[in-house]
Amino acid sequence: MDVLRASSSTLIHPPYISTTTRRNKTQFPKPIFHHLKLKLIVFDSSFTLFERNGSKSRLFMMLSSSPASTMESIEPPMLELEADGREKKRFDWYSHWFPVMPICDLDKRVPHAKKVLGLDLVVWWDRNENEWKVFDDTCPHRLAPLSDGRIDQWGRLQCVYHGWCFNGNGDCKLIPQAPLDGPPVHTFKEACVTVYPSTVQHDIVWVWPNADPQYKDIIMKKKPPYIPVLDDPSFSGPMGNREFPFGYEVLIENLMDPAHLPYAHYGLISNPTPKVKVDREGGSPLGMKVEKLDINGFNGKQDWGCSYFIAPCIYHAFIDVDQRNGSAISETEKNFGVWIDKIVPRWMFHIGQNLILDSDLYLLHVQEHKVMELEATNWQEACFVPTKSDAFVVGFRRWLNKYGGGTVDWKGKFSGALPPSPPREQLMDSLHQEPCTVHEGRAL
Repeated sequence: MDVLRASSSTLIHPPYISTTTRRNKTQFPKPIFHHLKLKLIVFDSSFTLFERNGSKSRLFMMLSSSPASTMESIEPPMLELEADGREKKRFDWYSHWFPVMPICDLDKRVPHAKKVLGLDLVVWWDRNENEWKVFDDTCPHRLAPLSDGRIDQWGRLQCVYHGWCFNGNGDCKLIPQAPLDGPPVHTFKEACVTVYPSTVQHDIVWVWPNADPQYKDIIMKKKPPYIPVLDDPSFSGPMGNREFPFGYEVLIENLMDPAHLPYAHYGLISNPTPKVKVDREGGSPLGMKVEKLDINGFNGKQDWGCSYFIAPCIYHAFIDVDQRNGSAISETEKNFGVWIDKIVPRWMFHIGQNLILDSDLYLLHVQEHKVMELEATNWQEACFVPTKSDAFVVGFRRWLNKYGGGTVDWKGKFSGALPPSPPREQLMDSLHQEPCTVHEGRAL
C-alpha cells in the first residue's frame, strides 16, 4: 500500500508487451530496496491464530488519495509521457508522511535507531514537551550515532561519544568540553541537530523525511493518511515488527496479490471454497480491477470487497461483510473480539503472524534476485501476468512507472546492485532481524 483497466471478458487482455514489436525501454529499478524501511500494517483476520467467522478483514500496508482518472482495461506498466513528450508530474518521495514505528514498541527511556528512505533517524521521547521526536541520527560534532546515546536527567538527548546534549528542537544545550567562561559555542548553528517533522497518529510515530524549513509546520497543512477503523474501539489490532529481506516493490506487490494465499500459505489461513475446485488448495479466478489512478495512488475493486493504494506506503483492503455473509456483524461478536484480544498474550499473535510471513519470505527474496538477474528494461519483460488476479500488481507497477520514474528516489544514496543472497536459514532467522511494522486488526 494504480492501474489497470479490466476488460469485460472473462480473460482480460494480457497486460504484457511483445518484446519484439512494442518493447518499452522503461528503466527497470535496480537500487538496493532493502534500505527502504517502509512500515507494514496488516489488518486481516486470516493472518492470526484466532480465526473468527463473520469478521470484517482489513489489510493495510504502511506504511489521502482522490483519484480522478478511470481505467477501462488492463494496461502494461509503461512509463507514460505527456503529449509533448515530457514526463507526467513526478511523485516526490520526500514530501509524504511515512510510518516509523508503533509506540508500543518504543521505550521512552532510550533513543531508537530507525531508517526511512535510506535516512538514518533517531526516535526519542522528549519528556519536556511530551512528544516523540525524530532527528537525524548524527551528532554534529564527530558524526557519532545519537541513537547509541542516552536521555540525560534533564530529558535531553545526549551523544554517547563526547556528551553533547540536545533539546527537542535540535538545539545544542551543552558541550562539556567548552569552558563555561568561554564563547557560547553550543549556540552556533553548526552545533544543532537536524530535526524532521513528526507526529503520532493511530499510535504510530510518523515522519516527514524532509527537514527543509518550509516543512517545519507541515502537520498544520497535511496530516498522515487517516484510517478511521484504526481509531474504532470495535476493532482490535495487536502490533508486531519484522524486517524482510526484499524490497519495497516486492513487498507491496505481495500484499496486493490475494491469489497467492491458498498456495504460499496453505494450511495456515482459511480460504473460501471455490465453486469449481481445480486443485487441492482451491485456487480460482479472481475478479479484480483498478478503477481510478492518479499520482496519489489508486482505487481497486475485487469480488469480495474494495482496496486502496495510498502512495507511497499504505495499502488498505477490506471485505464487504454484508456481501459475503448476507448479514451485518452483530454487536455481541464485535464486543467478544475486542475482549478476547485484551487477554490473549501478544506473543501468541506474533507466532501466528510470523508463520504466515515466513511461508512466502524465501520465495519473494529469490523472486527479486531473479528479476534483477534478467536485467530486463521493463518489469513486464520479466513477468507474465495475463489474468485479472494480477490486476493490482500490474497497477502498482503502472503507478510506479507513471509517477515514480520506475523506482524509489534514493537521491544517490545507493548503487543498483542487490546484496548477496544469504543461506535460506539465515533469511528465516527473524530473531536477529530489525523491525518492519505489522499490524493486524479486525471487527467481529
